[in-house]
Formats: sequence, C-alpha cells, structure tokens
Amino acid sequence: MLRRSMLLLPLLAACAPTPRPESVFLPAAAAFQGAGDPTRGAILAASSAFASPASVAGDPAAVATALAQLEYLAVALDGGEWRDMDALVVPMLRQGRAEARAAFGFRPDASAQAAVDALYGAAAALRAHNQAGAEAALLPLSPDGGALPRLASLPTLPQAIAGTTRARAALVGRDRGGRNGRRTL
Repeated sequence: MLRRSMLLLPLLAACAPTPRPESVFLPAAAAFQGAGDPTRGAILAASSAFASPASVAGDPAAVATALAQLEYLAVALDGGEWRDMDALVVPMLRQGRAEARAAFGFRPDASAQAAVDALYGAAAALRAHNQAGAEAALLPLSPDGGALPRLASLPTLPQAIAGTTRARAALVGRDRGGRNGRRTL
C-alpha cells in the first residue's frame, strides 16, 4: 500500500500550481528617448554602459540607471513579446544581475521591481541634486545605508557585460528578421 502511494506522489506534484513568474515594469520617467520601446531602449543603453564603464564613471545617476536597466531586463525578457529571443539571454542577464548586486552590496533576495524602483528613484534624486533622497531610495537594496558612494563608478562586471551584449546582439538579429539572434535563411 505504501509503495502504491509513493507512485502517486509525482502525479500529485505535477498537479500543484506553478508559482507565478516574476513581473517588472519601468517607471514612466525611465523611458529611453528615441528608442520607441522602453525595453529596446534599456537593452541598448545597458549594453553600452556595461561594455564601457568609463562612459558612466563619476555619474552615479547613470550608474544607478544602468543597474536598474539590468534588473529590468533580467525579468522583462523572460517571455511575452520577447519569448523568441536567444534562449541564453535571460540566464546570462540573471547571472549579471547577481554579479552586480554582489559588487554593489545590494540584497540578493530583493525583487526585481524593488530594485528597479530603488535604482530609478536614486537616479532621479541624484539628478535633482538630492543626496538624502537618493540614499533613502536605495534603502530597500542596502538597508545598512552607504550604497550611494558605491555608485560613483561602474566596475567591470564580466557577466553583466556578456548578458547585455548578448541581449543587444539578439535584438539586432531580431530586427533583421532573424530568430534567436540568428538570421533566417
């Protein structure tokens, strides 16, 4: 009897509801001008920032924005209208996100939406010359404080570079009529 019951466990497990996938959205102020689609803009901007960290050095608002875009892309490209992207893009972006969180001392268990909100909030506060507001915005990611000085520069993050570069290549391939970043014959 016990043996028969054990055989039913996999069937019961298959019937269990699957957890809802994480979702994320960009705040209205995050729209990348001229890109048309905010996700497209995030891919282009993040890949440029991570590939050339010197381009955002000394601009903590730009570093916060690049990190927010990475957070957003690691979730937003997982399905929906982006489901035809290269299958390696999302896992690579998620590795880059973990690498970035570790490098900046951010909570590894924070939701992507909390990170996007905190980082875009900090960027907006910095652009308004509100240091205290930027520190407050970052508290959900860094409860001990002190995150703002770490945004002074973007370190070389190989996994984030690889993920955002691959996302850009997949986007270009998709624009050219390819699938998964490859041209169709």
